[in-house]
Amino acid sequence: MQAGEERGGLDQQDRQDRQDQQDQPLAGLAAPTAQPYRDAEALLAGLDPEQQQVALAPPGPVCVLAGAGTGKTRAVAHRIAYQAATARADPGRILAVTFTTRAAGELRARLRQLGQLAPEAGLDRVQARTFHSAALRQLTHFWPSTVGGPAPKVLESKISVVAEAARRLRISAGLAELRDVAGEIEWAKVTQIRPADYAAATVGTDRSPPLDVQAVARIYAAYEELRTQRHLVDFESVLELTAAILAEYRAAARSVHDRYACFVVDEYQDVNPLQKLLLDVWLGGRDNICVVGDPRQTIYSFTGATPAYLTGFPAEFPAARVIRLVRNYRSTPQVVSLANRIATAAAVTDAPRRNGHVPVTPGAVTVGATESPAALIAQRPAGPAPQLTEYPDEPAEAAAVARQIGTLMSAGIPAAEIAVLVRTNAQTQGLEQSLAQAGVPFQLRGAERFFDREEVRHAVALLRAASKSAVPPDDPAAEVRPILAGIGLTPQPPGGRGTARDRWESLEALAQLAADFFAASPAAGLAELAAELAVRGALGHAPAMAGVTLASLHSAKGLEWQAVFLPGLTDGTLPIVYAQTDEALAEERRLLYVGITRARERLWLSWALARLPGGRRTRAPSRFLAGLATPDRGSAAGRGRGGRRGEVGHAGQHGGADSASGRSQAGTDDPLFRRLREWRLDTSREQSVPAYVVFSDATLQAIAATRPGTRAELAGVPGVGAVKLDRYGSAVLELCAADVGSPGDPSGPSASSQPATLPGGGPADPDGGLGSSGPDGPGGPAGDRRATP
Repeated sequence: MQAGEERGGLDQQDRQDRQDQQDQPLAGLAAPTAQPYRDAEALLAGLDPEQQQVALAPPGPVCVLAGAGTGKTRAVAHRIAYQAATARADPGRILAVTFTTRAAGELRARLRQLGQLAPEAGLDRVQARTFHSAALRQLTHFWPSTVGGPAPKVLESKISVVAEAARRLRISAGLAELRDVAGEIEWAKVTQIRPADYAAATVGTDRSPPLDVQAVARIYAAYEELRTQRHLVDFESVLELTAAILAEYRAAARSVHDRYACFVVDEYQDVNPLQKLLLDVWLGGRDNICVVGDPRQTIYSFTGATPAYLTGFPAEFPAARVIRLVRNYRSTPQVVSLANRIATAAAVTDAPRRNGHVPVTPGAVTVGATESPAALIAQRPAGPAPQLTEYPDEPAEAAAVARQIGTLMSAGIPAAEIAVLVRTNAQTQGLEQSLAQAGVPFQLRGAERFFDREEVRHAVALLRAASKSAVPPDDPAAEVRPILAGIGLTPQPPGGRGTARDRWESLEALAQLAADFFAASPAAGLAELAAELAVRGALGHAPAMAGVTLASLHSAKGLEWQAVFLPGLTDGTLPIVYAQTDEALAEERRLLYVGITRARERLWLSWALARLPGGRRTRAPSRFLAGLATPDRGSAAGRGRGGRRGEVGHAGQHGGADSASGRSQAGTDDPLFRRLREWRLDTSREQSVPAYVVFSDATLQAIAATRPGTRAELAGVPGVGAVKLDRYGSAVLELCAADVGSPGDPSGPSASSQPATLPGGGPADPDGGLGSSGPDGPGGPAGDRRATP
């Protein structure tokens, strides 16, 4: 599914509506004007002053600049509820549009809760939909009376038609290229660029078409021809045709204007020209609209999105009230501080590198065409400092991430509260392997919506059928797993990753959801469970999957976790290598900002100097991190025995790497390294395996450099997994212990592990968290306060 389709597809409620909307015309649906609710003020309870301003603002243009984690959905939901409860707006004439089915479902869920507080407000009549869902409903309704004949069918994926268009033109392209071509077509359509104008429109842009621009233009034209011939509409056509019908047919426009008088638009910074065109037609010259967004979270410009409509809202509506939400309720002050610094970092650091060097001007502020949004103000108690760590290579980084996650889970943090976010999907392979080897359950985000999955739909149907049994079970909670066992739910998950594992995880999540439901409602039966699942499906409220989330930064927008890992932060990956213009670099910086603000308490940022062990260490950390971490070459405080890291992890690589000097391993003349090699040779002969199967030279050099004194310290060395730790750990630690005091022992001051401090940072708090011996030390990552933004 393409980016635009994923962010604006049809939701479950819309799929149900399409079955009967022909019998439910848009005109005349609005209920009589509501009467003021007697306790409307109760809807303002619990809101902060700025959120109250959003709720209390009178009908008319309102612009809410809502920073990350500031409760924008809460503020918008309470505004809708208060406007309805005070008869300032008829709830049946309110349309709230979002970009994702998840966001629409969350808003509907909030309104559902507020409806219990204000039952007379009629909040169940508020429409909360995606742009495409709302437009499709109107298109399907008006098509027979305007264009004539049956409405076109929705093409939910362009790939098959794009592939056929390419074949007809005898243009050779693989699946990846076809997907990119589909993305180019989406961009062209939302920006109102026709096939004949595509090649010229790409000149001077950052776009990198997968094929020659003329070939893409020809496929685009052939795709449109095939789509029209087959009476199909894609998601962009749904918006375009709806806007065209409403603009051309006055009766249709009047019907929509009578139906909707008040509009709320979420994530307004992501609106594209086509969506803005439709929104203007919906408004019809009126100004009762509330928009919510954050310019710092504009990360979809490649799909045609632009923050210009948000930042230009006061100019478009001079009477608009502008309200800023700046109180961050999601993240600790440490995370918020780092996010603020990334957002306001020097513009010079976004310039392309020259000779591998990034000039840094501390304290400089990015200058843009519009006023910079206000900095976030943290509302939560203090927590662990974000950690910045450099690794010698990608496998070492991935292994360390997996170990740190294992430590978090052992400390009681659920896997579902941990996320690993990367810039590109290609980065997930090594992380998947390391997580699997470490026995860490994980899920790849980006698949189809939970309640749309075939196994979930089948399971819900079986539970609904069981709820209609003539003799209800005595213990309905105990009936769920046996029912799901019939379609593949086993006590233990299947091995490896693949379709079978994905199917099992879906069924297990459904079983856990049922268990939680019956625990909260002991008197409920299967019928009540089936009803709850139907509501969740309509709201798009999926259960939390039992696993660490592994996802791209783009797909993580709008989500949050207790602990977040951001690996792979190298120049060329973030910012991506093809981001060369100021605008493209600014968006890459915003992408990092979004990743940082997903974390509630714990945050790790890391990078690797080489792709493979032993490879050339030519990579550099992301330019966006310049000035945030400075190697402290003058102190060995806090390192302790074995090169133990202290306050931050910038240079605290597992294996003793020093980001400044490149010294990451012991030399081949190190006595301990020679003894380790002799032991490895004897061990390999005893086991009849090649020596490298026991440990590689790189791992032995890393062991010799750090001289671990405990199993936890040894586990922190790249190449020492759980199996090898159990098999060889005792012998290796014995050799290291015998070597203490010999030449080369780094227990005193040395340059083998240079700690790093962020400006304003200091030594680790010895009493904070669980410990301060590094991410794999006895205390684990919770107490390793290695960076203080």
